[in-house]
Amino acid sequence: MDLARSLRENKFRIKLCEYSYELLLQYLQKTQALVMLGIINERIIFEVSAGQPSLISDDADVVALVGTSKDLAKQINQKEVHWGLLEDSVEERMEKALSDSDRAEAESKDADAEDNNKKKSSEGGKQGGPLNKKLKKDKLVGATGKNTKSETSMISAAPRVKPELTLPATPVEVEQSILEDLRNRAQLNNLALPSVSFYTFLNTHNGLNCSSISNDGSMVVGGFSDSSVKVWDMAKIGQPAKTSNSQGENGSSQDERLSSTSEGKRPYTLFQGHSGPVYSAAFSPFGDFLLSSSSDSTIRLWSTKLNANLVCYKGHNYPVWDVQFSPVGHYFASASHDRTARIWSMDKIQPLRIMAGHLADVDCVQWHVNCNYIATGSSDKTVRLWDVQTGECIRMFIGHRSMVLSLAMSPDGRYMASGDEDGTIMMWDLSTGRCVSPLAGHNSCVWSLAFSCEGALLASGSADCTVKLWDVASSTKALKMDDTKAGSTNRLRLLKALPTKSTPVYNLRFSRRNLLFASGALSL
Repeated sequence: MDLARSLRENKFRIKLCEYSYELLLQYLQKTQALVMLGIINERIIFEVSAGQPSLISDDADVVALVGTSKDLAKQINQKEVHWGLLEDSVEERMEKALSDSDRAEAESKDADAEDNNKKKSSEGGKQGGPLNKKLKKDKLVGATGKNTKSETSMISAAPRVKPELTLPATPVEVEQSILEDLRNRAQLNNLALPSVSFYTFLNTHNGLNCSSISNDGSMVVGGFSDSSVKVWDMAKIGQPAKTSNSQGENGSSQDERLSSTSEGKRPYTLFQGHSGPVYSAAFSPFGDFLLSSSSDSTIRLWSTKLNANLVCYKGHNYPVWDVQFSPVGHYFASASHDRTARIWSMDKIQPLRIMAGHLADVDCVQWHVNCNYIATGSSDKTVRLWDVQTGECIRMFIGHRSMVLSLAMSPDGRYMASGDEDGTIMMWDLSTGRCVSPLAGHNSCVWSLAFSCEGALLASGSADCTVKLWDVASSTKALKMDDTKAGSTNRLRLLKALPTKSTPVYNLRFSRRNLLFASGALSL
């Protein structure tokens, strides 16, 4: 066992203030405790600091095992990380096309306004006043528009990297949808907070284990303890349902049949196939596929268009706690009780990569925005970053004091946020591997984290029945100014806390238009 070997081969480092150290020496001399003295000399290194004693809660490394996690993390974190965005990505192309069309439109409007001004200036006097005011107002609006768009500069300034995976082609209709979303995207900052749409599950009787929301908020999925997966289409809620039956995998076994409103009028589509509680569910980026993972150690791929189970992926040996699609679809990652994370492709039933190294359950997994890395959070209180091409751990983040339950990547790919069971949220710089913003975010487990599209805000959802919005932009700006100061940290500023009556927040997601979606089950 790695843990037993490290305990036998290494010494403990214990931090003490000068006063406590003197008290310990006096005690050892007075009592002549030779056995204790021998143990201390053999197993313990004291790190004595001058001045007043500090609280144990203020230092995560009061007691640490020399030669293990900290030293290993330093060694791992020397490796290079290319944290930028994908070159020539779909969103980048769409944003460029949108900015070009906006520029052309603005130029034509300016030309029209100048022509109108010349025509009406001859009329002079009374009509000239309001027109000039209108032109000034238009210029003012243009200036404020530029200011709001400057918030996206952190994304445009991010370096570009080549993909390590073969990426799928994007259909034309999807590109059109992305373009429309970008055209209607709300610019968020610490003064302009997002609208929030909260989906509440009623009468779940503590049976709901997980939920997820599609990119555009049109579909919501729930994974239940009775092994079922249920999908609600927001457009069909309130409409009379049609009776239909669809077959499951291979169209054979009765227990894998999927039915939509076969008994009475159900407002959801029922997916059946798992043989144990469902712990995670995730929509593909374009909403045409759905993944679910279960305690039966399998992952299932469902089609939301055909309402059918397409594939059952078997590879993990124990319950699969989390599953997430990559930002481009086709590839997905899973996290399991068997202490591994795995990368899969939709067209292959065996995993492409196995990431092993955590000392306990891997509880959550998250893709980097450029698809070249995945991050994993574990019950061993660490977060790791893995290279998808080599399967190698290239970053190890230490600082949490309880199991890590949620992860989120910033849109520019430089920062990562992690939330744990104690309610602590930490933001990490992937390039250096250090924590830049530690904070006690909630009073209970942080189950979900999400960055806004331009990266200015971070939303967190917790078992304490609140959604909280944090100011990331000002924190990262201050951080860049203090880059020369090693070890400097800057706490995130809480912008707003949004409490629910009694609904723990299971899942959060920002749409491409910067609308914040959240979901949870009402607890009675």
